Amino acid sequence: MATEKKHEVKVQVQILELSKAGSGILLEISSEGERLGTIETGHGSFGWRKGRGKSGFRRIDWTTFAGWLNEKL
Repeated sequence: MATEKKHEVKVQVQILELSKAGSGILLEISSEGERLGTIETGHGSFGWRKGRGKSGFRRIDWTTFAGWLNEKL
């Protein structure tokens, strides 16, 4: 019996070398066909955009992001 996949991630790589300005990776995260949000990673920061609407993009630097993960996990 095959199980249906619940989550889907689409990846877009802008530049293979992340040390250059303007480079990054975009991850579109979906659950059961509905977009949850988009993750944007780059040399200097991590960003999250909500799945609905055009507003709500939040960007934080890697040190802050790592501290948040260490605190929450």
